[in-house]
Amino acid sequence: MNKQSKTMRLTLMGLFAAVLLLMAYTPLGYLNIGPLAITFNVIPVALAAITLGPVGGAAMGAVFGLTSFLQCIGVGGTSAMGAMLFGINPVLAFIQRFIPRLLDGFLLGYVFRYSRKAVGDRIACMITGFCSAFFNTAFFMSLLVLLFGNTSYVQGLMGDKNAILFICSFVGVNAVFEMCASTFLTGAVGLALIKAKVIPVYQKAESAA
Repeated sequence: MNKQSKTMRLTLMGLFAAVLLLMAYTPLGYLNIGPLAITFNVIPVALAAITLGPVGGAAMGAVFGLTSFLQCIGVGGTSAMGAMLFGINPVLAFIQRFIPRLLDGFLLGYVFRYSRKAVGDRIACMITGFCSAFFNTAFFMSLLVLLFGNTSYVQGLMGDKNAILFICSFVGVNAVFEMCASTFLTGAVGLALIKAKVIPVYQKAESAA
């Protein structure tokens, strides 16, 4: 990795982190509806995975996860669900908020890498955007049920539903809207970044593979 490429990667990392923090601490990043929030923060994570690969995606996922956890204690906004989970168990609340976003970003790097070879840049960017929102929701809700499923709070939310039916009904339209927004916005911005040739080392590594 030459000095110019390393500088480009660090610049992109800083840019995506700044955008993500701006979205996390302003109304740009979340649309709160009841205990849930439609989040657009999955989009910078997807774009980081597209331009910087799995490691860059994981780094931005970590930033997203940290801002999400901080909302449990009222930093940068308040999450009603996060505050409740934090009150039950702060450590498990951190795991439930942080790990899904970290894992999401890491996997997205591979989603883009392999889908790009199969279907080209435009569709690969859209697939990555869709998966960003899908993975985020699936991992987030799965850990909610796994870590807090026996608590009275989550039991009250679930009612008499099984875990899968609860997840589907609970996220509902929110998740569909989030996935659609992430698919099309990531597709448009990701393709623009590729055409602007801001994928230095990652792009070369793929070409050589």
